Formats: sequence, structure tokens, C-alpha cells
Amino acid sequence: MKITRITPYLVANETRSGANRSLGWNWLFVKVETDEGVIGWGECGIQARGSGPAMVEAVRLASEALIGENPADIERLWHKVYRLFSYLGSRGFGTSLAAGFDVALWDIKGKAAGMPIYDLLGGRFRDPVRLYCNVWFQGCSTPEEYATAAQKNLLDLGHQACKLDPFREMLPYHTMYQDGQISEAGEQEGYDIVAAVREVVGPKFEILIDAHGHYNVPTAIRLANNLFEQSNIGWFEEPLPPEGTKALKQVREKTNAPICIGERLYTRWDFLQVFENGLADYVMPDTIWTGGISEVKKIATMAETYYVPISPHVVPGGPLEIIAAAHVMSTVPNFYRLEHAQSLIPAHNDLLQEPYVIKDGAIHLNDKPGLGFELDEEKVIASSINL
Repeated sequence: MKITRITPYLVANETRSGANRSLGWNWLFVKVETDEGVIGWGECGIQARGSGPAMVEAVRLASEALIGENPADIERLWHKVYRLFSYLGSRGFGTSLAAGFDVALWDIKGKAAGMPIYDLLGGRFRDPVRLYCNVWFQGCSTPEEYATAAQKNLLDLGHQACKLDPFREMLPYHTMYQDGQISEAGEQEGYDIVAAVREVVGPKFEILIDAHGHYNVPTAIRLANNLFEQSNIGWFEEPLPPEGTKALKQVREKTNAPICIGERLYTRWDFLQVFENGLADYVMPDTIWTGGISEVKKIATMAETYYVPISPHVVPGGPLEIIAAAHVMSTVPNFYRLEHAQSLIPAHNDLLQEPYVIKDGAIHLNDKPGLGFELDEEKVIASSINL
């Protein structure tokens, strides 16, 4: 079997992009065709708003290196794509590119073998795959509104775990680090929001906190410890910007709350120092940003040797990311939960021929070959942004 054609589709994600379709945080799908008629679909990562056109060009460039190759050689082809940008930095942009091909090649391999990807990866530890819900609080600004949303969007839909960033004062700084501090009023508002959610969901419900890398060392320690003492949070995520590994060690040693990191780390090489230095209680690699099915499986295996649970980040990825992540997480022993966003389910399923099912706080995969879910190509084309 040989790869004969590769086509990228940059699809407008209206739930995130708004009116400016070309500059929003859109989804980039890759269709890989073969000379035997087996087709695979993958998804590339787009970390920065507006980076879609650059990633489309990168897909076209990488495609020249893959036409004529055997799609079964997933490992070798992953390295071939990953090393294309070695002199500019392979991690991040390069891994997000490699993921699109990687997922598509696993899809092809599964279809050719007549097996789901999870069977090719060694079979299941669990079915279904449990989730935690993120982005369930749109439009909320007061503790009372967060409490109402928690009842409606979490408990009433059968969830047992959620994530939120309650420190609304820091919203303008999600993509940048300033002085790492928060005002006393902004800090108290965050505590009040989490306390209101805890009162509604009860003591056994798992509340995870995303700090978005906003804080300096003393601020992160204080916030994490206060939230753990007051509301028994399940983890404090990305307390510092991702570059600060030595600083993270300080935070880790002085907080009672479990620490989770990894959304902005890429490949097994970035995670090695985390495991070797005991910097996190949980890791959350993004399945697409870090390199796809092949790479997140390797990171999970590394984490297993250190008895660290893995909980992949997937928001704001498209439908193939959560499906690919679920395949991998159904096969590993050291799994905690998989992220998802209730608000993205309609947009995801609108692009699929058969919708995926989320029920009772878990995603249910089917037993069809490959990913088990096919993109509706007509809808993908209709939603594509012309470049």
C-alpha cells in the first residue's frame, strides 16, 4: 500500500472563531488517501489563533515527503515529519503537524486490519472512557451564576468531575505572563466561585482548577493551598508558565494541592524532566499538540513507570482529537480522566457521519475499524476556509 494523496481542510469552528473565521481557533483536518482505496483522517493542532494558514502550508510541504510511502510505517514517518523543522524547533508546531499524519495513518492501519485502534495498541483496560467537563460555565460572572451552571451543566448531565479557572481577573492574561500576581479582591472572588460550585456538587465531586500559568511562585503556592483547604480541589493545573521547571519544584514542595502540568509540553523529551524530578502529580499532554496517538501513548508509558496518572488535554480540539485520545486512554493502566467541553459536542458531531456518545460522564467508543468514526467530507468541505 502506498500514500497517493494528502489533502488539508481548515474548518471554521464557529463556537470559538466568531465572525472572523480565518483568524479564529479553527480545526485542521488531514485526509490521507492510498492506492488501495483505504482513506485515513487526522487532525493537526493549531496552538495560536491565526496559525491555521501556516499549518496548512506546512501540511502541503510535509505531504511532498510522504507521497509514495507505505502508510503502515507510522513510526518512521512520524520521525520524518517531526524532523522537517529541526532547525526551527520541532516541538510545538512540528509535533502538531506530525499529529495530523500520525492519527490518519493509525486510522488507515486499523481499517486495513479490520480492527479499532485501541486493539492495535494492545486492547482495552476500560470501556467507556471517563471524562471531566471543561468550559461548562459560559456567561457566568458571579458565584451564584457558577452554582446554577454547575447544577445544569454538570450534575444534571451526569458528570462527576469538572475543571474551571475561577480567577476572572486574570482572563486578559491567558496567553501572556505579567507580574504573576492577583489583587486581593480578584483572589477572593475566585475562592467564592469555587466554594459556590462545591456547595452545589457536593463533597465527592472532583473539582479541578486551571491556573493557566498566570502566577509567580508565592502566589501559586497561596492560591493552591487556600483552594485545597477551603474547597478540597483535585488539582491545581499549570501554576506557573511552562518554562519554569525549577520554580515548579518550589511550588510542588510547598503545596498541599496535587499539581498537574503538561498542556504546553511537547513529546516524551519534555516530559522526561517532569518525571525524573517529581514535578507533578498528574500530567496532561495534549494528544494532538504533542504529536498524536504514537507520542501520547509513549508519554503514558513513561508516566506509568513513575506511577503518575495521565489525563490528556483536548480542548479546544476538534472531533478527531477527543476520539483519538479516547482510543489511547482506553488502553493504558495509569489513566485518570479525559478532558472534554460540553459546548463543543454539537460542533464536533455535526462534522461526523455518526456522532460520538457522551453519557454519564464518559465517552463511548464503538467497535468499528480505525478511529471508528468518519468525518462527513461534504460538511468538512462546506465549512472549510479557502486559502
